[in-house]
Amino acid sequence: MRTIKATGSTNDDVAALARAGQPEGFWLRAETQTGGRGRHGRAWQSPPGNLYASTIVRLAPGDPSPATLAMVAALALHQVALAYGGEGRTALKWPNDLLLDGAKLSGILLESCDGAIVIGFGVNLAHRPEGLDRTTASFAAAGLGAPDPDAFLVDLADAFARWLGRWRNEGLAAIRREWLARAHPPGTPLRTTGPDGQVVDGLFEGLDESGALKLRLADGSVHLLHAGDVFLI
Repeated sequence: MRTIKATGSTNDDVAALARAGQPEGFWLRAETQTGGRGRHGRAWQSPPGNLYASTIVRLAPGDPSPATLAMVAALALHQVALAYGGEGRTALKWPNDLLLDGAKLSGILLESCDGAIVIGFGVNLAHRPEGLDRTTASFAAAGLGAPDPDAFLVDLADAFARWLGRWRNEGLAAIRREWLARAHPPGTPLRTTGPDGQVVDGLFEGLDESGALKLRLADGSVHLLHAGDVFLI
């Protein structure tokens, strides 16, 4: 585990280390980023006081689908958020968001790199971004106090290692079950945007066996979303 003052992107740094042979389990945290990004290349605001960290997972034969590591990461983050006062106030939202009081508290970015997966975490500890297309939260703004980023990362790394072990040893079905137990409830109204830009509204129906989002439409049919953006409505 390493902490640096500033960088462009912890995911970029860790990807370079992965290509150079850095083993699984390494974590890099930056106090701030100048080029942090979220999914689909969106800019990620990175003021000091929040958590910006990335790690490496080296894929092995027999591992579940790499895309489902998003659920592993989300479960680990949810576990840590509970320990910092989020009990009864947090929920997971597909594909990889943690909500606090219904607002986005964090983001998780998975990127493939030469047989490894780099997983980046951005968590709003002290600050929450303004002017986005969705409501945002931070521990501090929610009255929970801003956790120390180093201490938060130690807890996150430990939780992630445990959930990664379950992903490998128990398989996707167990991870899916645990993820659903922590998600917003079935019937939650959602608006989804697929990779082709199609907007579909419906009610949360859970996940299929592969981890795709199931959306119950007004006509009673079920729409499956394998990739895209999801908003609470």
